[in-house]
Amino acid sequence: MKISLNWLRDYVATDLDADALAELLTMSGLEVEAVERTGPALDGVVVGHVLDTRPHPNADRLTLCDVDLGDDEPLQIVCGAPNVAPGQKVAVATVGATLMLPDRETGAPTPVEIRRSKIRGEVSNGMICAEDELGLGDDHAGILVLDEDAEVGEPFARYLQRHGRTVGDAVLDVAVTPNRPDATSHLGVARDVAALLDLPLLLPEVDEPTTEGEASFSVEITDPEGCPRYVGLVVRGVRVGPSPEWLADRLRAVGLRPINNVVDVTNYVLHEMGQPLHAFDLARLAGPRIVVRRSRPGEVLTTLDDQERKLPAGTLLICDAEKPVAVAGVMGGANSEVTETTTDVLIESAYFDPVSIRKAAKALGLQTDASYRFERGVDPTAQLQAAARAAALLAEVAGGTVEAPAVDANPVPYVPRTLTVRPGRVAHVLGAEVPEEDLRRLLTAIGFVIEEAEEQEMDAFAEEVMRSESLAAAVAEAEEAGLHVTAPPFRPDVEREVDVIEEVARLWGYDRIPEPATAAVPLAPAGDTPEAAILDRVRTRLVGLGFRELYTNSLVPKATAEAFATTELTGAAVTPVETLNPISQDMAALRPSLLPGLLAAVAYNQARGADALRFFELGHVYGRGDDPAAPVEGYHEHTSLIVGITGPAERKGWAADGREADFFDLKGALLHVLDALALPERQEIPSTEPDALTAYRLFLDAGGRRLGVLGRLSDGLAARYDLQAPLYFAELDAGLLAALARREAPVRYAPISRFPAVDRDLAVLVDEAQPVGPLLDTIRAAAGGLLQSVRLFDLYRGERIAAGQKSVAFALRFGADRTLRDEEVDGRMRKVVAALERAHGARLRG
Repeated sequence: MKISLNWLRDYVATDLDADALAELLTMSGLEVEAVERTGPALDGVVVGHVLDTRPHPNADRLTLCDVDLGDDEPLQIVCGAPNVAPGQKVAVATVGATLMLPDRETGAPTPVEIRRSKIRGEVSNGMICAEDELGLGDDHAGILVLDEDAEVGEPFARYLQRHGRTVGDAVLDVAVTPNRPDATSHLGVARDVAALLDLPLLLPEVDEPTTEGEASFSVEITDPEGCPRYVGLVVRGVRVGPSPEWLADRLRAVGLRPINNVVDVTNYVLHEMGQPLHAFDLARLAGPRIVVRRSRPGEVLTTLDDQERKLPAGTLLICDAEKPVAVAGVMGGANSEVTETTTDVLIESAYFDPVSIRKAAKALGLQTDASYRFERGVDPTAQLQAAARAAALLAEVAGGTVEAPAVDANPVPYVPRTLTVRPGRVAHVLGAEVPEEDLRRLLTAIGFVIEEAEEQEMDAFAEEVMRSESLAAAVAEAEEAGLHVTAPPFRPDVEREVDVIEEVARLWGYDRIPEPATAAVPLAPAGDTPEAAILDRVRTRLVGLGFRELYTNSLVPKATAEAFATTELTGAAVTPVETLNPISQDMAALRPSLLPGLLAAVAYNQARGADALRFFELGHVYGRGDDPAAPVEGYHEHTSLIVGITGPAERKGWAADGREADFFDLKGALLHVLDALALPERQEIPSTEPDALTAYRLFLDAGGRRLGVLGRLSDGLAARYDLQAPLYFAELDAGLLAALARREAPVRYAPISRFPAVDRDLAVLVDEAQPVGPLLDTIRAAAGGLLQSVRLFDLYRGERIAAGQKSVAFALRFGADRTLRDEEVDGRMRKVVAALERAHGARLRG
């Protein structure tokens, strides 16, 4: 929000400079992000009188001028303007002055010092200026000719001030938070400044027209919830044309381009009072009649930006008797806009439901000054006053006549909010005693109405005394009632007592709240939930293995959500959750998986030269579906863990060849993490059939439930994200992982056994399709408690191995706190061989 300091001083007579005012506002909660100085630099520019002109002897398009600047002798100045003539009063930049002139190559304003110079052999002692050379406009057709009342030798800046022109200004760029819609106007910011400096707020005088009698048009509101109030006021006989300079200067200061006096007046009142207005050409309205209704399927409207827009069903519209003429609170239609031929103007000043306007603006992709304010909530009582203010200005700058009566359709009148504020509570929350006199003064200055509690509570107090067994208790309860404070209508954010206390704090001064000498520190630190503690163990282990944690956006494009909402990753059908009012199309749905974020991170890093990537993320994923444990019916949400690995696993060196990461690098890292959680009955289920997301995968179950999936990303998806190396990833249900994990057992010291271990190797023949994981499980079960470890150390296919079979060899280590006998180990090995043959059809390799 841009606030002009010159404009602001119309409403509060402060002599603070821009920097001091920016500091004052920032410390009160309205952060000023920047201060921009605007306006021309006019030092050294004076009023001159052209006494005589003659052609330049060496240039056809140049003129020699004798100019009186109020000194003893006139000066010769070379001028190239075609309109220079004797007798004119002109603006002259004297030698030594600096003007912001456009660069010949780029056109950007560049400081140029005016010097005494020769132009085609003739001396020039200054420069007679055009409008654009002075920073007063865009006109460069000729020099700027001043009024006859200009005094020769007078500083040009003083001349402009006498004619109501802005010489220079400072513009404050205020970052308005969504809870402060009142600060989206000069009057709103001035109200805060007046309260902070204890100065009066100077409101513009407005004569509100009567609303009694028969008007020349009618207003019908069919949706009172979407439009609780609509004010219309007609101004007849206007002459559409350029705005006066004072009005154009005000709009330029806040970044607006002047259009014509009618449109400029509506923009002026918007930035002055915060109430958006719209001007209709009354002659182009059928009826004439205004109907406020919701859009019907298939309706279209060409808006003021000449774009034909298909209106989503349910959009709040302003219509005449036949057609839509504006999208309520967002933008008007081209079929009713004010043109050069307009003579009668209907001024619209309304209050629209913020939610309705926000939905319409997002659906249409339109963000306007009007929708920005309506979305946050404008003053629901200021519509007639704003319309009257605009009508009076139109009568002044466009020569119109304000017609009475105005139409004020108000099916849902505003109901003020009255709160109870306890001075004792203010002191308790702020940690400082705010004098009640200051509390009343500050709240009253920003529009709050404070009613005397003594007058309102006297009867109730007396009645309570009669009912109460204790006079002291009745007195305490009456005191607890505190002050009755009515929030101003332009502060929809003030709903509770603590909101009022916040207003007191920011105006009284946060820097006046003393720092406590002591602070209470809890004896016991806050503990994590069991799930958080387990997931923190997972995070710590992955970081220890060299993985970096990601934090990606939970909002994704709708197409992405649909592409990754597959049963392959989750084991159950998932319907994506779409957002009702997306900020953009890239944030139209909630992610059903963490995989899109991982892919984006890998692609981003690979594109910048990184290759050995190890990532993981713990985050929430969402979907539609039945979940009895979900806080919102019809939706489910859980924490997911994704782990990804791609690029070199080992770099090539002088002593070893390099190696690319593969599926087993991922599986080894993940199982290292899962082993520490002691999951029950873990089972691995491989699948080599490719799908949309993976080339092959391995499902992981625990406790009879699907924990997640490990896999290699499909070639098609890798190509879509332009990945430069295969990506191996695993996505697990982290919530289920935490629920199944056992509590971390205390670490205990175990001495190294004094007794030697016994190592045995075992090679068996199995079918080619036989996974090794079940073989390992069978070996562990059959070998019993003497088995310390088992690992696969060889896999062989080829000579002397039948087709369709493979040889797998395992290394088994047995041990105990005693010396093992060979017959004990031999017996366990026989049991292992028998179990493998019985369960998997394995044969001992000869």
